[in-house]
Amino acid sequence: MRAIAVAVLAVLGLFLAPVTQPHAGEPIEVDIYKGDVATVNSYIFSNGVSLIVMDVQRATSEAKKLGEVIKAKSLPLTHILISHGHPDHYIGMDWLLREFPDAKIVVANKDIKQDIIGFSTWMESVGWLDAEPALKPKSDKNPDGFDYKNNITVLDGDTLEFNGGGALKLETHYKPAESDHATTIYVEDLNGFFTSDFAYNKVHLWMGTGVTDEHVRNWKEQFATFQKQYGSRNPTIYPGHGDPSDMSLFAELIKYIEDFQRITANATSKEQAMAEMKKLYPDYREAEFLLKNSVDFHVHD
Repeated sequence: MRAIAVAVLAVLGLFLAPVTQPHAGEPIEVDIYKGDVATVNSYIFSNGVSLIVMDVQRATSEAKKLGEVIKAKSLPLTHILISHGHPDHYIGMDWLLREFPDAKIVVANKDIKQDIIGFSTWMESVGWLDAEPALKPKSDKNPDGFDYKNNITVLDGDTLEFNGGGALKLETHYKPAESDHATTIYVEDLNGFFTSDFAYNKVHLWMGTGVTDEHVRNWKEQFATFQKQYGSRNPTIYPGHGDPSDMSLFAELIKYIEDFQRITANATSKEQAMAEMKKLYPDYREAEFLLKNSVDFHVHD
């Protein structure tokens, strides 16, 4: 009887033994691809099993270089996350989708998808997509255009899961600032805060067309909120443009905005405003595009 009992227990043990879990992945790591065109950052996240890339450059030429960096990691790219609806962060998605057909283009909410569609439709109407014809929207007149409706998926929730375990936690509940809708990510494994275009580092902020005085006020207030929200964690700040920094970046950007508001409010000409901002921030990049368009929008000669 004892032998029978031992045999029965052994059989039960086979059924009751813990089930081996799928590979849970490693702590999340990130590589940065720094674009030369418009100083845009792309962030390649890895859990050791699969990859997610956040933002994919302003030009196809840059997306091709980004694609080679992704291929060199020898892991499957599962998602292309677009943080917001400005073209310097999504123009490369057509090329990457061709290179990585199993990847899915995703956004955190339907508003960001509509921002992308709206911006691309407008750019086509004024000829700004002539240099990137693959991104012209699909239509009856252009059946071979980019199918924004079907190629971009809106996520169901506020997480983006890796194949192999782990997830990115997405936050989108923000007032309109640099863009009408934006996505940020805090990664605990890295103690890293990925701000999208809320933050720029040593790059002039975009306060051009569409970024009203109300947007600018919201933006400055959001920096103060970030200081309170993340101050105790002291994370590395990964901006949309420029090099990673620390929490002091938010104070620097508040000062930048206050200087811009003061100068543009009192300038008698756009040339004067440009000269004063360049004098205050001589080492900031993109003066002839980002700063110029911002001054043109906020200074009325």
